[in-house]
Amino acid sequence: MAIAALAAGPSAARPAREGRVPHTRSHDRRALRGLDWAARSSAAFYRSLEAALESRIESNAMDPVRNPYAPGAGQRPPELAGREREVQQFEVVLERVARGRPERSMVLTGLRGVGKTVMLNTFRSLAIQRMWGTGKIEARPDQSIRRPVAAALHMALRELAPRHRAPERIEHVLGVLKAFAQAAPESAGKGGKGGPRWQPGIEAPAVRGRADSGDLEIDLVELFVDASSIATDLGVGVAVFIDEMQDVPPDDISALCTACHELSQVGGPLIVVGAGLPHLPAVLSASKSYSERLFRYTRIDRLARSAADHALTAPALLENVGFEPDALQALYDASDGYPYFVQAYGKVTWDLALHSPITAEDVKVAAPEAEEELAVGFFGSRFERATPAERDYMRAMAALGDDPVATTEVAASLGRRPSSLSPARDSLIKKGLIYSAERGQIAFTVPHFGDFLRRRPE
Repeated sequence: MAIAALAAGPSAARPAREGRVPHTRSHDRRALRGLDWAARSSAAFYRSLEAALESRIESNAMDPVRNPYAPGAGQRPPELAGREREVQQFEVVLERVARGRPERSMVLTGLRGVGKTVMLNTFRSLAIQRMWGTGKIEARPDQSIRRPVAAALHMALRELAPRHRAPERIEHVLGVLKAFAQAAPESAGKGGKGGPRWQPGIEAPAVRGRADSGDLEIDLVELFVDASSIATDLGVGVAVFIDEMQDVPPDDISALCTACHELSQVGGPLIVVGAGLPHLPAVLSASKSYSERLFRYTRIDRLARSAADHALTAPALLENVGFEPDALQALYDASDGYPYFVQAYGKVTWDLALHSPITAEDVKVAAPEAEEELAVGFFGSRFERATPAERDYMRAMAALGDDPVATTEVAASLGRRPSSLSPARDSLIKKGLIYSAERGQIAFTVPHFGDFLRRRPE
């Protein structure tokens, strides 16, 4: 009965890997690991079963329900370690803008899994705490930002409106916002098909002759100036957060840069905070030559060893769980300091550990399962989006190493002319799987993706 309780039912054990016990649900696996599966007698086996069950009953230290680690897209970790400098920089920006001091908008860049979206959300929370108006959008390829920006500014104005003493001023700016939103071409919908005019959900009548020319560059400047004027009345600011900023269409990027430039010259308290892949600065520079002076660029990278350790130990300490030094070293070696991987390996290690403190042996046992989960979710989901030709291109990149590689080298390894591979390369860039590190060179947007491809059977 005891064995059936552990191994039967929907969570029945899968075939065991060599050197490992069969594994079921995480809370049963820890008990199963304590069993003597090689026992020569039933008495010896049941003694090990009794010890495993007693250990599980007596100790709640590694209860998976209390597992604090949170790997997820844009999900804030329990401890935002190693980002203190970036947070302090943004707090200074907020304070300077609110006081009417000149300050640049911000751009965060980095590979996937380093926490750019988490930082955007953290920055937005800081702005809200200071009573700013805020809105956030996620850019998409081939989609104009007119409607998303209108929705974001509508949200920002709704946050500011209850504190403003002149309702007619709010209604006027909302009318400008409505006119801006409705100036989108009717063919801007999916598939380029026309349709009924989009309604932004604003009751105020549209204000004609302001931010409604149909030229996004002109309209965005006028809208930003009017929206920022409401924040000026209240002694605060407006912040528009743009995730995946590298996907903003080129014409719209140009309009956005122009609006930020004009706003910086008149001192309006509105900033744009963008986040994107490492080539985002090049995208902005190609749009406007002055963009390098328009934004404050901050690179978000993997965590230093001390910060990665803190990301693991601080939340564990709240649950009275510790780590042996060798376990922390093993986790850093596995995760390479990338925040998403730190959370992923930490979560599985916690689930499979027998007790506190967590040991290097616990990490060793957990690593294959963590890698399997990453292979299916973090890596595999991206690989499946690629066509066969694009997969061949990525495999050729992976075979050349983990550093940025020349497009000519990829072509040579495939026995093709570089120009014939341009469609595959451009499509992979558009899908966000690779990026142009510099002219003539490309790299994966996902850390360890090359290693994943080298281990994956063709």
